[in-house]
Amino acid sequence: MRPHDIVILLKIAVKEGGQWLMKDLATELKISASEVSESLNRSAIAGLISPDKKRLMNASLLDFLEHGFKFVYPQHPGALVRGMPTAWSAQPLVNEIMSDEQVVWPFSDGLVRGQAVEPLHPSVPQACLQDNKLHELLALCDALRLGRARERKLAIEELKIRLC
Repeated sequence: MRPHDIVILLKIAVKEGGQWLMKDLATELKISASEVSESLNRSAIAGLISPDKKRLMNASLLDFLEHGFKFVYPQHPGALVRGMPTAWSAQPLVNEIMSDEQVVWPFSDGLVRGQAVEPLHPSVPQACLQDNKLHELLALCDALRLGRARERKLAIEELKIRLC
């Protein structure tokens, strides 16, 4: 699995069981169509999407995010940069967790200054400008990668609401 595999799976989840095409995912996520195709193959092998690549395996994806995500894609906040809020600095956790430290994906068009967190794919901030639901899911995933027990617990509760 590669980090952008999770981005692609979460984009499918945002579509809420609706019809989608690989070329649309590629365009919306700014990831090449061949990478989307290879990603879906890896996700099918991992059991995160059905073998016919038409149905997301929500329970398996949630299980992976809850128990393995922080170990497979660890992250630690870095230098202060301008960017797009993520984790507890973004919706939906921004109203639940009061923190003086902002965490952001480095992004030249960003409006918030905070500690840098590498996104799962370089195109994530741009793709999230077009899709607030995707932004929320990826921010929750970053809360899993970065957060302590309380932040992770809140993130899992929110992911369960959105993915199940």
